[in-house]
Amino acid sequence: EELRMSKPNNFDIQSTFCVLCGRTDDCPEKYGEKRTYVEYNLTVHYYCLLMSSGIWQRGEEDEGVDGFLITDIRKEVNRAAKLKCNICKKKGASIGCVAPKCKRSYHFPCGIQRECIFQFMEDFRSYCWEHRPVQKFTDKEPRGASQCTICLDLVEHLPVYTVLKSPCCKNAWFHRECLQYQALSAGIFFFRCTVCNNKDKFQKEMLRMGIHIPERDASWELEENAYEDLLHCYQHCDVKRCLCKKGRDYNEPDSKWEIKRCQYCGSRGTHLACSSMKSWEQNWECVECRSIFAKSGKYSKRKKRALATSEKTSGTTCLLEEPPPKSPRQSSGSPRNFLLQSPKIMCQNLSPCSHLELPASNIVTMSLSPVMSNRNWSLMQKHLREQRREVCNILKELKVQVKTKTTRLNINAENIWSSALKGFRQRNFSPTNTIEVNFSNCKNRSKTNTSAASKHHFFQLLMLHLQNSSLFEGASGKNLSLDFQAVKENLYFEAGKMIAVSLVHGGPSPGFFSKTLFNCLVYGPEKVKPVLEDVADVDVAQTIQMIKYANSVSSLQSTLQDCCEFLAAAGCLRPVTALRDKNVLVNDILIYHVIKRITLPLESFRQGLKTLGVLEKMQMHPDAFSSILCHKPERLSAETICDLFTIHSSSDVNKVKGADFWMGYLQDVESGESIVTLEDILLFVTGSCYIPSIGFDPEPTIKFLRIRYPIGKRLLNCLELPITKTYQQFKNKMELTIRNTLRVERE
Repeated sequence: EELRMSKPNNFDIQSTFCVLCGRTDDCPEKYGEKRTYVEYNLTVHYYCLLMSSGIWQRGEEDEGVDGFLITDIRKEVNRAAKLKCNICKKKGASIGCVAPKCKRSYHFPCGIQRECIFQFMEDFRSYCWEHRPVQKFTDKEPRGASQCTICLDLVEHLPVYTVLKSPCCKNAWFHRECLQYQALSAGIFFFRCTVCNNKDKFQKEMLRMGIHIPERDASWELEENAYEDLLHCYQHCDVKRCLCKKGRDYNEPDSKWEIKRCQYCGSRGTHLACSSMKSWEQNWECVECRSIFAKSGKYSKRKKRALATSEKTSGTTCLLEEPPPKSPRQSSGSPRNFLLQSPKIMCQNLSPCSHLELPASNIVTMSLSPVMSNRNWSLMQKHLREQRREVCNILKELKVQVKTKTTRLNINAENIWSSALKGFRQRNFSPTNTIEVNFSNCKNRSKTNTSAASKHHFFQLLMLHLQNSSLFEGASGKNLSLDFQAVKENLYFEAGKMIAVSLVHGGPSPGFFSKTLFNCLVYGPEKVKPVLEDVADVDVAQTIQMIKYANSVSSLQSTLQDCCEFLAAAGCLRPVTALRDKNVLVNDILIYHVIKRITLPLESFRQGLKTLGVLEKMQMHPDAFSSILCHKPERLSAETICDLFTIHSSSDVNKVKGADFWMGYLQDVESGESIVTLEDILLFVTGSCYIPSIGFDPEPTIKFLRIRYPIGKRLLNCLELPITKTYQQFKNKMELTIRNTLRVERE
């Protein structure tokens, strides 16, 4: 053995001996990577080292050979030199059978040849050919042969070493060699049953039967720069006339010079100011996408209809003609939504006032207000954060009513509204019970998902559905619509109840109420004065505008004559003799259309919001609740995520160093220099991709431990992070684990 350790004159990697098995073979699939360390005069097969009975990893990953210290390896070589292999009869047998009273020892290659089992997990146990674990075959098992689902060659159904059967599928049989190659290629994140896609049960059985599943990403994921294109964000202003003095490529976030990409193709952009956009939340379409949708009829202009008929239906669909470049269409859809909205929904949520077809004599140029200055924007966001903190404390007070008794909701994600309605109306449902959600059309949900991630996801889908449902109308700020069928079925009450329950049980901020709707709920409809922006029906909005901007008594009277049926239905038909009468008339029409018309839905909705005392708290703290009901949640930032977590560590040194790596990584993610997002990080730890209005319970924490990969403990909202020597190591581990964990969950 000492001769083998000596440094040869002409050092040849292929001809060096493994210090543990004595072989020169270089076969990574069988024996693991063959590693040679010239400075230590050492060559070893990785599997020989892993399975040796008298050695443990006592160092860091970058010390010695993957944590096996060089001194320990030499001691193990000396120990094995005294042991004879029961197979080849030569000295150096470093691996022993762990079965009680069995004293067999062997080299790793000899064990493979003699069909021993090596378990690459936990204590890395080894079993000789006599005591190795076997798979159970019942008398009912079909005999004969079937196709191996990996190589597609025939495999006989026999209880032999070279054949393995799936623990989750009765008719899935494999060659051991095929499975081992598959495991080496797929890695721990993607190795699963090729028939049913089961991962946990399948991996557990294969590890027991001696299949090595490496703790690394799949081979197809390790290609250098494979996802480089995904990290590139288009940042160029493509409008015909760019107003930015610093050029078309200039991009300043949270200002009027922030570049907004096309919501459909993402390959064209505009500065907010160059397209007269009020905020980043508005959607924008490039000229090419607009023309495609125009040709497909998505934005075709509706035929005019009698205004009176609009009062007889719920009429929430508003298809407008294509707006000019300076008057972009608004949409309630946020580009940060978890689910993409369909073009149909986009069209239904268009603002009726972005561009209206008026008579030539009555055309009024309506320019949007300039983008809010950085200072005012920052002050407003600071004020909203303070109000949201207040709401969080109020909702926590309301949550005291929630008991430990549970109510389970079986939800079908493909029909979220019907299944949610059924769950909320079931006899044993109580808002004061703890809610558990089970997605009935999803398989293999773990307890963690059922109690945490599924509930967050359910409330998110439910709020998104309500926002785009026929119960509401308007653009980003929505009012109640008039749907007689929904009134008959008491759906407005159920919607209010769902929003109240969602807020107290950890759902997202709705964020889509208009100021008018919110004020009606808080102060009463009689004290609210609606505005033109509250009108979602394009024909009604057009009529009101024509009345409001009439510049002569004759044109005003002509307009009133054209819509006399509508005015009669609204109770606003009256003789007009002076131009100043139009202002009172416009106010009366707005009050009727926005408030009086929906008296029944509003009262029903208010009753639903009384659930768990939410409406009462809204009336006591209107400013605070306005921040979550009328404003979209603040975009996640590195600072927000950092403030959300409390850091715990065994030592101040680890805490300071780890905190630096953590904050640096968050900043990389925020700036787009990562393949994961801030939402992905939050989802990995808590099961939610948003911060609930009520906050997290328990509050999120971070622990720095001596572990190999980060772990997200969702029941505790705890993120366990590995202590690494360099930032790059930290970042690589975070990227690999978060991306693959979430990918597997989604699959």
